[in-house]
Amino acid sequence: MSNSRPLADEIRPQTLDEVYGQRHILGENGLLRRIIKSGSIPNMIFYGPSGSGKTTVANIIAKETNRELRRLNATTASLADIKEIISQLDTFLTPNGVLLYLDEIQYFNKKQQQSLLEFIENGKITLIASTTENPYFYVYNAVLSRSTVFEFKELTSEDVLCAVKRAAGIARERFGEAEIEEGVLEHIAASSGGDVRKSVNAVELLFTAAARGEDGKLKITMEDAKIAAQKNAMRYDRDGDQHFDSVSALMKSLRGSDPDAALHYLARALAAGDMAGACRRILCSASEDIGMAYPQAAAIVKACVDSALQLGMPEAKLPLAQAVILLATAPKSNSVVEAIDRAFADVEAGKAGPIPRQLQNVHADGTGFERDQGYLYPHNFPGHWVKQQYLPDSLKDAVYYEYGDNKTEQAAKKYWELIKGERDGH
Repeated sequence: MSNSRPLADEIRPQTLDEVYGQRHILGENGLLRRIIKSGSIPNMIFYGPSGSGKTTVANIIAKETNRELRRLNATTASLADIKEIISQLDTFLTPNGVLLYLDEIQYFNKKQQQSLLEFIENGKITLIASTTENPYFYVYNAVLSRSTVFEFKELTSEDVLCAVKRAAGIARERFGEAEIEEGVLEHIAASSGGDVRKSVNAVELLFTAAARGEDGKLKITMEDAKIAAQKNAMRYDRDGDQHFDSVSALMKSLRGSDPDAALHYLARALAAGDMAGACRRILCSASEDIGMAYPQAAAIVKACVDSALQLGMPEAKLPLAQAVILLATAPKSNSVVEAIDRAFADVEAGKAGPIPRQLQNVHADGTGFERDQGYLYPHNFPGHWVKQQYLPDSLKDAVYYEYGDNKTEQAAKKYWELIKGERDGH
């Protein structure tokens, strides 16, 4: 059966019930479903990863509301393209107004986005903009405030598998009978990174390139499937949300003491070529999340990062994995973070005051200074400590550092309680 139409277009859902995933907004009582069924469509922004159904839902909205759909891609469109669409308003070409689907709106500059305002405000154009980046960062406020944002979530492999099976069925009709090795369709679904379009394209590629056996059937093998689906499983854009989400997940997995999850996100970062981002988070975690519970971690992790940068990939993954496992399994304390945050809060609030006389630079003293400095040198006293005021008078009772409940910090606390208690006479 000859058909030049892409398989991804052929299986594209035609109704809301056929859309894969997105039950949180398109389920029986989902807000977006109710809006579409009402027929009164507001300006909307669809935010989510590629292949999650944004374009499909826009097509269904146009069909169900009997509106003329115009599509523009912000990576290539210009003001002239917008003006061309506007010129068609109130003509026989657009009797019910225009539904403008603007893909990748984040690539439109402020002037281009503002050119839409007049027409989306008077209702002649209903805008559905899509973006793979957080609209609250990439869409101008004037457009954002006039739009309702809907987040499209990455599809699960189960959602994608439904599309893959349907695509395989249509491919059989198009290309002929096929013998598909066990697990092939599941592998394609799992390797798509939640992108239906990629998975269906992989199915089409497999059927197109498949060899025929002696029985005349196409042979769809796991070996071919792995090649067709390679690199699809990971979404990672070093300039976009996926970058920030991935390195955030790495650090939170370290903080959560989950070495397996931390290794997973490290592998994602390294596979995407973002070793610098991973190193930065690993170095930070050593002080932020482990800190005084295991102070040596900072030095060990720094050594691992230095080794990784010297080695380069692929060997760099070894010292970085060592650092990640060390941090994930180390005792945790955020006493460093809380202490410096408290100190910063006072400084930023203007709580400072003169530095106590006994701490001032004695070498700066000269003619006109009539007071002795009065500094007590701790090493001249038992236990290398003597009671003395170090904070300014206005903050003399401030407490910034509180010992964490781990063994290392509690040992230090007991040590100083003993030394200071004896000298205070307690």
